[in-house]
Amino acid sequence: MKRVRAVKGISLLDITDDVLDLAEGFVALKIIPKKAGTDALHIALAAVHSMDFLLSWNCKHIANAAIVRAVEGVCRMRGFACPVICTPEELMGGSRG
Repeated sequence: MKRVRAVKGISLLDITDDVLDLAEGFVALKIIPKKAGTDALHIALAAVHSMDFLLSWNCKHIANAAIVRAVEGVCRMRGFACPVICTPEELMGGSRG
């Protein structure tokens, strides 16, 4: 219940055709595997809706330095700015390890 109260009033991002197309692009280009389609959707939502940051503890398919440049390239190619993708700890000045 405490978590529900904490996020009350935060706007939800709409899943638009642009979001779906961008997410499908990440999967089609094999940047993100098909089985992780919701992760691709998460990134696409943040990009299409012009979020400054995308924070995630998912270091396999989202906050992963090995794929960030490819994600940025696809976003740019499709006319979107990629948010800064990092873990909450990285945003606050810490490191992963």
